[in-house]
Amino acid sequence: MRGVAVVALVTEPFWQQGDLIALSGGMPDVPRIRLPHPVAGSSAEEMAALADQIVPRLLEVLRGESVADNPPALV
Repeated sequence: MRGVAVVALVTEPFWQQGDLIALSGGMPDVPRIRLPHPVAGSSAEEMAALADQIVPRLLEVLRGESVADNPPALV
């Protein structure tokens, strides 16, 4: 929208809600990456391990080198 790359990180139980929020916010195609649930309450070590796993993919999606986990919206 304003030329700022963005990727939403959404945990599994909230994936469908993410569809609705993106659509209602006028951004049905906002790219999303699916995270395991839960992340709240994770230790610093667990969060670091998750970040090590997710960040390379996140950067690929931001650069346009890979597609997000959600398909393009059909609106």
